[in-house]
Amino acid sequence: MTRLRARLFAVLACAVFAAPLALHADTLANQRAALEQQLQQIEQDIKDKQVVLAQKQQQRASLERDVAILDAKIQTAQLSIKERDLTIKKIQGDIADKEKAIKLLDAKVASEQESLAQMLRRTREIDEMTPVELVLGGSLSDIFQDIDTFQTVQRAIDASFKEMATVRTDLSQRKQALQEQQQEEQDLRQIQVLQQKSLQNSEKEKKNLVTAARGQEAIYLQLIADREKSAAQIRAALFGLRDTKAIQFGDAYAYAKEAGAKTGVRPALILGILAEESNMGENVGTGNWRVDMNPTRDAPLFRQITAALGLDPDSMPVSKRPWYGWGGAMGPAQFIPSTWVLYQDRIARATGQNPPNPWDARTAIFAASLLLMDNGADKGTRAAERLAALRYLAGWKNAGKSAYAFYGDDVMDLADKFQSQIDILGG
Repeated sequence: MTRLRARLFAVLACAVFAAPLALHADTLANQRAALEQQLQQIEQDIKDKQVVLAQKQQQRASLERDVAILDAKIQTAQLSIKERDLTIKKIQGDIADKEKAIKLLDAKVASEQESLAQMLRRTREIDEMTPVELVLGGSLSDIFQDIDTFQTVQRAIDASFKEMATVRTDLSQRKQALQEQQQEEQDLRQIQVLQQKSLQNSEKEKKNLVTAARGQEAIYLQLIADREKSAAQIRAALFGLRDTKAIQFGDAYAYAKEAGAKTGVRPALILGILAEESNMGENVGTGNWRVDMNPTRDAPLFRQITAALGLDPDSMPVSKRPWYGWGGAMGPAQFIPSTWVLYQDRIARATGQNPPNPWDARTAIFAASLLLMDNGADKGTRAAERLAALRYLAGWKNAGKSAYAFYGDDVMDLADKFQSQIDILGG
């Protein structure tokens, strides 16, 4: 009877405790499913908004191209106006020269007309003189010589008059042609000024459209940024809901920032190493130190490490031995014991944990950061970070071998993804 009651109690106890566990598992599953559906919708929304943003950017680029063309037209019109201004000034100078020449001719004509008038008066005086007066006034040869001189001068003046009349007519015609050309140039300049004003109005309208397009781009960029931040927050929440022993993203990032501040190594790179080595502590190995660890180099040190921490070496997971070499790497950062003991004093000083525990998330992240710093990752360049990651895996001697290149590429891809999440979550 007692056994029966005990069995009944055990069954009831299992039922009582199993029900909450099942309910908890169902709740977590439902939460994950709901978050994944929400994440899917947000990601689709981001894609849709990126399509619209691309269209807006194309529209703005087209408008900016039109504005640039208008700017070129306006500059061309302005140069043409300057050219015409110079031409008009030159024409005005030519007209002034022609007017000056005409005035000089007119003055010369007036002077020669006065000379001719004097000659005519003298001729009339001679004609009106009687023979007696002519004889008394001088010799006949002098009189005839004066008359001949007068006639010669008169003929010269007549020829000069004809020449000056021709030149004056030519100058007047040239002046009139220049004045007509000047008027035409001024009319064209007025047309260009009107055209320039029209172009400026078009340019102003285009620039307003460009500004509006940029404003719309900014709106969509902000919408996309907000949705990406929501997506990143959901991914972080899903990360935390995983039913594993992995380090939660928020904790891992906080530790990586703390370690990076002391070593100068980018937090995203530290997270990339941890993700590549152990999937953020989820896969720390299923091996056993007795089987998978180098028996002479690492096994004795492993016993010392676990003893100092008060841990059972047989119960602590390490990486399994691959088909080549040895396993035995410890914790999220996957340090082998011989490397760990080289760093343990520095790790203790950096973390304040003494002795340091390679299976502790914060300590492991600090250890990875220190090793990456020593490998050159603190230089901050992409090449230096990739090389530091390769040295993390293969050591300095083998880091340049092409067989290990995949590891460096994987770590940098993971670091890029973490950096994107960090940037989004950080605003």
